Amino acid sequence: MRFATPLVPATLLRRYKRFLADVVLPGGEEVTVHVANPGAMTGLAAPGAHVWLSKSDNPNRKLPWSWELVEVDFGGGRELVGVNTAHPNGIVAEALAAGLIPELAGYATARREVRYGKNSRVDVLLEDPARPPCYVEIKNVHLMRRQGLAEFPDAVTARGTKHLDELAAMVAAGNRAVMLYLIQIGSAARFALAADIDPTYAAAFARARAAGVEAIAWRCAITADGIDCACTVPIDEGVVPVAASARPRLRAAARSR
Repeated sequence: MRFATPLVPATLLRRYKRFLADVVLPGGEEVTVHVANPGAMTGLAAPGAHVWLSKSDNPNRKLPWSWELVEVDFGGGRELVGVNTAHPNGIVAEALAAGLIPELAGYATARREVRYGKNSRVDVLLEDPARPPCYVEIKNVHLMRRQGLAEFPDAVTARGTKHLDELAAMVAAGNRAVMLYLIQIGSAARFALAADIDPTYAAAFARARAAGVEAIAWRCAITADGIDCACTVPIDEGVVPVAASARPRLRAAARSR
């Protein structure tokens, strides 16, 4: 996925009301930006962080700026992390079209946002005359509390729990179902559930796995130009959660005002 326009660096002042943040642009102007992320963004939203923004040319948007990336040090040096949860479905769709995800290859068609379950829409439905349909749910991952270990979720997610139960129901009906965790952290070497943050989700994951739902985790390569699926990482279903006090270090950008 390429960003439509060059990203603009900025300094984060504060994030508030989940979907809003105030930043300072390079010229010193303070603006409010849209944050397309309903999660806690643990360790990613400290005041002074160096962030990157995209700007929409849609005149009807109340907030033309969107927060895309943040620079963080998880212990191995500074790196870019994707925070926009609107992108993962498109990133995966591009990778599927290019045949880059072998676990999901071999289907004739891929449809997005198809109704299924109890008033839900599956992120991707893969279909082929020669095999059962494959229901794919995609979750964005941007939590890292221990170097190299990406985790999900970063906040309680009743919606995520519902999706796992619906995937299990699809398997029971004779279909294939896959839970795909897309990690927008380039240094992630492993993935695990943050059971201490949402034990209900962790229990639903265990139920889904026992019912036959598959789980895969893919790490992204992230630059200021774009975000792409890079490679799979192993899922560690037996990791003990790290202490909640652990936090990554964010680069503080010099404020010019």
